[in-house]
Amino acid sequence: MDFSHTYSLHPRNKALELALANSLAALGDDWIDAATPDTKVAVSDNFLYTRGNFEQHRFSANILEPLRETLEGSLTAQYRAQEPLAWAQTQNYLGNVLAAMGQQRRDAELFERAIQCFSEALGEFTQESSPLEWAATQYCLGTANQALGRLSETTKPLNSAVDAYTNALLVWTRDTHPEDWMYTMLQLGDTFHTYGMLLKGNRQLQKSVVAYKNALAVLDADEYALELTATHNNRAVVLHHLGESEENPDRLKEAINSYEKALTVSMEQQLPIHVAVLCRVNKATAQNVLAQMTNDAALAEEMADEFEVIIECFSHALQPLCLKHCKEQLQIAQSQMAVLNS
Repeated sequence: MDFSHTYSLHPRNKALELALANSLAALGDDWIDAATPDTKVAVSDNFLYTRGNFEQHRFSANILEPLRETLEGSLTAQYRAQEPLAWAQTQNYLGNVLAAMGQQRRDAELFERAIQCFSEALGEFTQESSPLEWAATQYCLGTANQALGRLSETTKPLNSAVDAYTNALLVWTRDTHPEDWMYTMLQLGDTFHTYGMLLKGNRQLQKSVVAYKNALAVLDADEYALELTATHNNRAVVLHHLGESEENPDRLKEAINSYEKALTVSMEQQLPIHVAVLCRVNKATAQNVLAQMTNDAALAEEMADEFEVIIECFSHALQPLCLKHCKEQLQIAQSQMAVLNS
């Protein structure tokens, strides 16, 4: 079956930011200015938090290639023999840099090289001797595999991602490391969703819903506004697709409720306007599907009005393809109205 087009959100990647911050000194003072993003011209970024797992905003993307060269050059056999744990951490930094480049260029080979770096680091970090570093590396390994699976539309990397995240949770428990546990649950939700969409398998989608529900248990709007918004929204996306797969109106109603929660948090916490608009577009799309599934003429008319409002009032906050999606949804709602009222 064909699933609705929806929009997922991706919270900031702290591991990537840490890798860039801790590696920058290796480039020397001349690169400090180049590493700072240009903020002189305030331009709304309507792609913020939508590009994928390795999006970062703290540093300029111009430093990725020189950082890659510098880090690769430092990973000598002598360095590993003298300082094996520092060598492993450098492999982690390089893996994050390569994955960021892979996302930027949509290059599967760069993701594969990142995965190799994290695997090399696990040759020195063990669960017994370096549990926190081991868990952090497993998490990075999972995220790189997840990104590769999404890009290549293959299930093998997604299986590897689930295994890596599961390993990380052996150390990062809810009681001892609630924040790390939450981020891992959120990423598991993303992974199972991608997996389920590729297999068109409801079991994986149901696992995704459970993972997001777990993440919600430790999230609050004041401390984790973006993460809470993303988790409500992404959980709704999965419920939305489950509703379509099962032809189940109740699933769609649950998705609509979760989209509404995401929208409320994003507005109350004053996140970038396009985040709220994307949640609103997702919600209206689910309501459009519900109107078709239940032959509800009144809801179809309401959604036609809603998409007209989104297009007229928020086109400045929409990505071009999202604006096209809204226009298509408007036509669907109007056609549904015409059929039901004829």
